[in-house]
Amino acid sequence: MDRQWSLEESTVVDAPPAAVYRLVSDLRNMGRWSPECRSVWVLRPPARAGSRFIGFNRRGPFLWPTQGRVTRMSPDSEFVFDISVFGLPIARWGYRFEPEGSGTRLTEFWEDLRTDGYRAKAADLLGTVFAGTNPERRIALNRAGMRTTLERIARTATAGT
Repeated sequence: MDRQWSLEESTVVDAPPAAVYRLVSDLRNMGRWSPECRSVWVLRPPARAGSRFIGFNRRGPFLWPTQGRVTRMSPDSEFVFDISVFGLPIARWGYRFEPEGSGTRLTEFWEDLRTDGYRAKAADLLGTVFAGTNPERRIALNRAGMRTTLERIARTATAGT
C-alpha cells in the first residue's frame, strides 16, 4: 500500500468565520479539542506568524512533546503551523475558514513532512517509539482525531454565538 502524505476533513460550523478563526488561532485551546494534544504552551501569546510553541501530547500510555511554529495567519481564511520533534520536521497542520450560508466551512488539513532521507526515517522511528504510531496507522488516527477535533471546535463555536 502506498503511503498517504496528506489528509483533510471538513465540517460546517454555525458561527461566522471570524469567530471560528479567533477560537482556532488561539493555540492554547487545542488541548480542549484534540484527542492527542493535551495542552499547548505559546512562548509569547497571542500567536502570530513566526510564533513558536510547545505541544504536550498523549495517546494511551504514550507521551511526547512537539515543537511548533506558526507559518501562516490570514484572519478569517487560514491558520497553519509546522510541527517538529528534536528538530526533525514531522507535519504541517492547518485550518481553512470559508463562509457557507450563515456559518463557516471549517477544514482541518495535515501534510506529512517526513518525506526524504535519513531524517525522515529517524522521524518515522521517533513516531513509532514515542507516539506508538507507525506511518501506516497515522492516517487512520489522524482522520479520527480530525473528526473529533472539528466536532469539538464546532460545539465550542456554537455555544459562543
